[in-house]
Amino acid sequence: MNRKMIVIIGSTNMDMVVKANHIPVSGETILGGKFLMNPGGKGANQAVAAVRLGGNTAFISKVGSDVFGKQSVQLFNNEGIDTSGILSDNTTPSGVALITVDDIGENAIVVASGANANLTPGDVETALTKIKDPALFLLQLEIPMSAVQYAVEYASAKGIKVIVNPAPVNDFISSLFPFIDVLTPNGYEAEQLTGVKVEDSTGARHAAEILHNKGVKTIVITLGSKGAVLLHNNEFSIIPALNCKAVDTTAAGDVFNGALSVAIAEGKEMLPAVEFACRAAAISVTRMGAQSSIPNRNELILNIPVNKL
Repeated sequence: MNRKMIVIIGSTNMDMVVKANHIPVSGETILGGKFLMNPGGKGANQAVAAVRLGGNTAFISKVGSDVFGKQSVQLFNNEGIDTSGILSDNTTPSGVALITVDDIGENAIVVASGANANLTPGDVETALTKIKDPALFLLQLEIPMSAVQYAVEYASAKGIKVIVNPAPVNDFISSLFPFIDVLTPNGYEAEQLTGVKVEDSTGARHAAEILHNKGVKTIVITLGSKGAVLLHNNEFSIIPALNCKAVDTTAAGDVFNGALSVAIAEGKEMLPAVEFACRAAAISVTRMGAQSSIPNRNELILNIPVNKL
């Protein structure tokens, strides 16, 4: 198996999760149920997903010099992630996320970025000197865009493949489209980036074509229970989701991206790579938590039919 180095650059948070029968509206107080505290953050989730699914994985991030930060780094080490690129911030606490999960597995999340907001281009530059022969970068947008820009432009200059999960979405990312090999928005993010309503594969196809015309080489739009769509080499494909009962969708997108990075690093073509990612994400939504829901490689044993348009 090809073990090319996947470098994930992004956020580390401690997730504080409360189960409730519904997500409260503004001004509403409700009594919740089960409380869980788990390591999370989009970057961290994707790094754990990548290593559990067989990827040779390094993680660049910034944490506080507090118990949450130290615990997170220890957990990454236990997973087998290269943590030489994780920096400690002595002035700012680690990031935290407050998450409410309802009875059908949907969630609402508020993030306090903490040390994640202090990850600088210089930090990324320093961290990259400690990582040998990176072949693929995977980034999200829970860190400063200056750090994202540095990493994306660095990778482009070095011939390193770049995957960007534009979450949480912002307008600046569009200026980096020509440097991005694979963009992986969900339906909402695709709509925000293109102005096209993305409720089904027809809207997704239109949005993907707009993103491609703006410079992105390959687009994968995730549609939750409706699966995912792929625009690659001018061919559009629909990859249906597995039929499963969702318990918690908190990290599904992160699992998808981590799995996708592994498949691409292993040399899979884009269509089977997206199938692989869909299987991993489907397993994750049947479990509570972020990193606690991420499957191992040997669990991905199901096949998904693919329809081409």
